Amino acid sequence: MLDHFTAPTRRDLLRVIGKVGGGAALYQTMTVLGHAAESHFTGPPQLTGARPGASVLVIGAGLAGMLAAYELTKAGYKVQILELQGRAGGRNMTLRGGDTVNELGSVQKVGFAPGNYLNPGPWRIPYHHRTVLHYCKELGVALEPFMQSNHNAFIHRKTAFGGKPQRYRDLTIDFKGHVSELLGKALNAGALDAAVTPEDKARLLEAMRSWGVLDKNMTYGKSEKVGEQRGWERPPGGGVNGAPIPNDPFGLSETLDSKIWDQLGFFAEHAMQTSMFQAKGGMDRIGKAFQARVGKTIRFNTRITKIAQDEKGVTASWTDAITGAAGETKADWMVCTIPASILGQIDVQIADTKKAALKALPYGNSVKIGLEMKRRFWETEDAIYGGSSFTDQAIGLVSYPGHGCFSDGPAVLLGAYPFGVGAYVLAGMTPERRIQAALDQGAVFHPAHYKAEFSNGASLAWSRMPWILGCCATWTEESRAAHYQNLVSMDGRIVLAGEHCSYYGCWQEGALLSSLDAITRLHQRALAG
Repeated sequence: MLDHFTAPTRRDLLRVIGKVGGGAALYQTMTVLGHAAESHFTGPPQLTGARPGASVLVIGAGLAGMLAAYELTKAGYKVQILELQGRAGGRNMTLRGGDTVNELGSVQKVGFAPGNYLNPGPWRIPYHHRTVLHYCKELGVALEPFMQSNHNAFIHRKTAFGGKPQRYRDLTIDFKGHVSELLGKALNAGALDAAVTPEDKARLLEAMRSWGVLDKNMTYGKSEKVGEQRGWERPPGGGVNGAPIPNDPFGLSETLDSKIWDQLGFFAEHAMQTSMFQAKGGMDRIGKAFQARVGKTIRFNTRITKIAQDEKGVTASWTDAITGAAGETKADWMVCTIPASILGQIDVQIADTKKAALKALPYGNSVKIGLEMKRRFWETEDAIYGGSSFTDQAIGLVSYPGHGCFSDGPAVLLGAYPFGVGAYVLAGMTPERRIQAALDQGAVFHPAHYKAEFSNGASLAWSRMPWILGCCATWTEESRAAHYQNLVSMDGRIVLAGEHCSYYGCWQEGALLSSLDAITRLHQRALAG
């Protein structure tokens, strides 16, 4: 009924554009409306004129801390880094055979074959993360394409299609076909005449017919044109039986049961759009490249117990995590990259508003499980090369390695990558039970091979990593409004940095951007002082 028609809100408009027009259309619209922008990175900071002998103490040898040390050293500052762990890189890490995962309450020894690995933290770099890409190039980190989406991968819902996974391609084609048919019928019936001009109505009908692959009667159904997008019961061939036979599309209700719009919306997100990249040989190549430049400034296994400051400088009190020896390190200024989940538990001489910001910032959880398989059966049997299959089970997804395609021998699948409830369910299990759960749930995609081809596995639950106790900061609009500026403001001689100090949370780009912003303000304060 037209009297019930309500003009769409801006959020409704963006949601429809994202699902119908794809990520590019969504982001273009968001940019016009002022809701999106590329990375703020325009080049490395131009820090000049540092006072002779000026010193900076950096707490944490993650990417934010090492970038700060790298640029401040180039600017002429004397820099020291104190790091809790016995390794640099923070969440930028890669697990290989022989490595150890030390969680609260468990220790795992990784048994992957040589050359195989799992990135338990960052694993992909969007094309618009210009800071990461710049420093990868500057530091000589080789990158390769990351296969983000795969139309031939699967979508699984426990209550759809009797629990049988379906190809992402089939569901997306059917969804747009049925939606196009419905919109075409509504347009022809005059149901939207109050919302569109006659000219736009004609263009929309043309668009729905073409985009939705509708027939002359504006109906979506089995046809050769649909087969060209959806695939074939019998694909095109040669000889007397070369004519293709299209397969049968799913009905509207079946397609809706799959909730395919969740994945359409996921790939429409700006941060999830192609092209994407990964560090060749493991994401920790980035952390190691930074360490190669600033490693001599790092003191490892150093647990910070107190941070103090006065008008003359800063002091970090610490104990050696191995020997138990106590010490102090002094400097003129400090860049502190300790995650808020840990820093909020340390005695730090900062303003009460900044302490409140630390306390108000919870960290979400995630779990990654790597499953090494004896061979790449997903390629040979299912023609899946990279990308992910999604499920509403606790594991969230199964992601296929995009590197090493067509190779023989073992390979590592990402057998789980959940956030939210699924992540806490898996984190609460022993490492052995996590592996079994990943095998049981992932077998829905490849029942004939998943368990039979399994060799060994490893997992990492971020909520159980003692040096962070979570995956990444989870700001809300309300908490940002109340606390963000207090968190990132410079407090005397101390400034904070890390992904939690950015609007690019949970990404390496956010950590690096916050670091560049922090050291730029620190340098300005140092020169003014």
